[in-house]
Amino acid sequence: MSKDYVLETNDNEKIRIRTFGKSENPCIIFVHGFKGFKDWGFGPYLSNFFAEKGFFVITFNFSLNGVGESLTEFDELEKFAQNTFSREIDELNLIIRSYRDGFFTENISSKRIGLLGHSRGGAISILTSSQNENVNAVSTWSAIAKLDRYSDRQKKDWKEKGYFEVLNSRTNQMMRMNLTFLIDIEQNQNDKLNIENAVKKLKKPLFIAHGDQDLAVPIDEGNLLYNWSDKNNTEIFVVHNAGHTFNIQHPFSGSNDKFEKVLNETNKFFKKHLN
Repeated sequence: MSKDYVLETNDNEKIRIRTFGKSENPCIIFVHGFKGFKDWGFGPYLSNFFAEKGFFVITFNFSLNGVGESLTEFDELEKFAQNTFSREIDELNLIIRSYRDGFFTENISSKRIGLLGHSRGGAISILTSSQNENVNAVSTWSAIAKLDRYSDRQKKDWKEKGYFEVLNSRTNQMMRMNLTFLIDIEQNQNDKLNIENAVKKLKKPLFIAHGDQDLAVPIDEGNLLYNWSDKNNTEIFVVHNAGHTFNIQHPFSGSNDKFEKVLNETNKFFKKHLN
């Protein structure tokens, strides 16, 4: 059973949300990545999987992720251009606060929360959980370990033009990112956007899953997260012969043994730390 909601931000943008499962169960919030959205590929499948395993699952689109009412098309590229890491952290904190305040249901017997973030969403999950005491456990899939992923030449051009463009190879759209995105990184990379510091001070369980054939985010970044972490509180699961999305495609055409292993290991982690 799924339900749809809309949360409004302080500047009246819309966070589109879909929940799965029974609201009295421990909560898992799925955080999509860069050029991602809640209904991409494995999104609905993983949501139903964890709901069937006894969790209340919250999936959502960041308000400026570029996907509007269509839920599956990048039809709000002007909003995509305005997005920042800090804004995504603020919106994830808003969802956590709304859940605890009974926005989705007043029938919350658990209030235990796990974050599950893919790619950039993994970094957002780590940064948020290091600052938010209401998060009990974090799982990252194919997560980035650094936010500043741009060369000096790219940043010089970015500052001269006022924007940077990336190609969405799936849709063939050029997607613009405004200078505010780069400024946010440069101004906050030593404090609230410092992933290394966030991992080192994380006082809660962390599960890292990464494919050893990931071309988008090399497994070196997963190993880096693990190296920074408290080994007594952290598990790393290397998925052999798996890429950035564990060989899942969009549109979703079915699961595979690699992805099922990731789901089952992640489920074991959350069962252990959220129940």
